[in-house]
Amino acid sequence: MVAGRGARLLAVVLTCGALASPIPAAAQDGEVVIGPGVSYRPLQLSTAHGPVLGHVVTVDLSDPNAKLGLLHPGSVAAKGEIADQTNAAGAVAGVNGDFFNISEEHPGVVPTSSSVGPEIAGGEALKGAVPDGQRFGPALPEGTSDEDVFAVGIDGRARLSRLSVTGSAIWPGGAVDVEGLNQYALPVDGVGAYTDDWGEVSRARSVCGTDTDRSAPCSTATEEVVITDGVVRSETDLPGAGPIPDDTVVLVGREAGDAALEALDPGDPVRVSTALLPADGMPLSFAVGATPIMRDGTPIPGLDTAELAPRTAAGIGDDGRLVHLVVVDGRSPVSTGLNLAETAGLLADLGATDAVNLDGGGSTTMAVRTPGTPLATVRNAPSDGEQRPVANGIGVFTR
Repeated sequence: MVAGRGARLLAVVLTCGALASPIPAAAQDGEVVIGPGVSYRPLQLSTAHGPVLGHVVTVDLSDPNAKLGLLHPGSVAAKGEIADQTNAAGAVAGVNGDFFNISEEHPGVVPTSSSVGPEIAGGEALKGAVPDGQRFGPALPEGTSDEDVFAVGIDGRARLSRLSVTGSAIWPGGAVDVEGLNQYALPVDGVGAYTDDWGEVSRARSVCGTDTDRSAPCSTATEEVVITDGVVRSETDLPGAGPIPDDTVVLVGREAGDAALEALDPGDPVRVSTALLPADGMPLSFAVGATPIMRDGTPIPGLDTAELAPRTAAGIGDDGRLVHLVVVDGRSPVSTGLNLAETAGLLADLGATDAVNLDGGGSTTMAVRTPGTPLATVRNAPSDGEQRPVANGIGVFTR
């Protein structure tokens, strides 16, 4: 059984922000094998602050028939319900992923629904991370960044990594670094590239706020350059909107980035390159933005011990070969939710040595397709009373 490799409990006792020893008699209750190397089961937790209900999907990545991948609604700047994303991708299970641009403080600017952190799907870099000060979600624990990801390397093992955008735009007589990729917010003085992966949503949000203040006014020093088949097709002062053809790259610059792009005119040849660079050097087949809460068996210092909320999290064990995807409900009499320290403790008791926190609250959702059923359905009770459309998620795939 998959659960025999460390994922061994369904009932635990939470006290003083830490997990007590598992209760072996409760192990395996309600477990269902939903595919090769993949199992699903409910959780019932008894805590000092009340009962907590949850769900866990365990994935054995050493099984060649089981893998993880990015769920997303087809464009970076889009959102969809997790059950729909799971079924559209043909996954047997899925949970919601990263925090995202859910609201907007700038008059006349619409939320993009784009995620905060990086995304890689099928080895393809879809987007980079916004500056830390532009993020949505709770404050980052010390030593973490919006560039942190939960990922699977090309070696087939899950891991925590960090991804930074590297790139350039080069033309005769000039060049500029490209510091953003399909992001709802660009660094001050920066230039970002937008591709057909972005979608149709306006790129106006990309030049609003600053690296330290998400609500700061939008920049007035901006430039957008449209490059088709390596040649400048047009240039304008303001970021535009609409679909981007697959033979086209749109560059958006602000402040110093604006000044650099002002040198370009229609007809100029430009070579644009972008990539996501993993800090540990391991190329990744899949990545989603996530906040580390445990590394090498040790919780990240300063994890919150007060706020109880619905949580979505992922844990890694057995040297990257075992993954636990966990959701717990909250904000109700039957399930109080967990704080971050308790969430890390739960994943540790499941056998994880590394773990991340994902978007929680009303976004927390798990969908599972059990054998003999045509579609994945929602297993938890979303605190909004219904599924919240989200930017992305983690999908579990079998063959």
